[in-house]
Amino acid sequence: MLPACTWIEIKNQPHVFFTGGKSHHLITDIYDNLDNLMLEISRNGYVPKGNTLLPDVDERDERLLTCHSEKLAVSFGLISTSDSTPLQLVQSHRICNDCHNAIKLIAMVTKREVVVRDASRFHRFRDGNCSCGDFW
Repeated sequence: MLPACTWIEIKNQPHVFFTGGKSHHLITDIYDNLDNLMLEISRNGYVPKGNTLLPDVDERDERLLTCHSEKLAVSFGLISTSDSTPLQLVQSHRICNDCHNAIKLIAMVTKREVVVRDASRFHRFRDGNCSCGDFW
């Protein structure tokens, strides 16, 4: 199985993220922002779901759950765009349950719209909800 990756375009420049990736030039800022986001959504009911890891990810590494490519791309998008800019991502695999729940809450706490095109469908996250109705 190929590793999951997520693309986001900012200012006509594509950026690609891999689960646990460290190659982006802003990676320290991305992880710092992601840590803050995870803390904020935890205050709003988020509980990590380790049993939703992709098959190629070792469940013993809890940090990888936080570092899925979708979360890295969302974090980068949030620090790279203005507060009113919706984020649009393309994901190479089906979004996992944990990322789905996390992005719903990230969209709520940041008051942003996040659209993710995964291998199955479009997910439009806004105000703590997803257009798929949590069925995908």
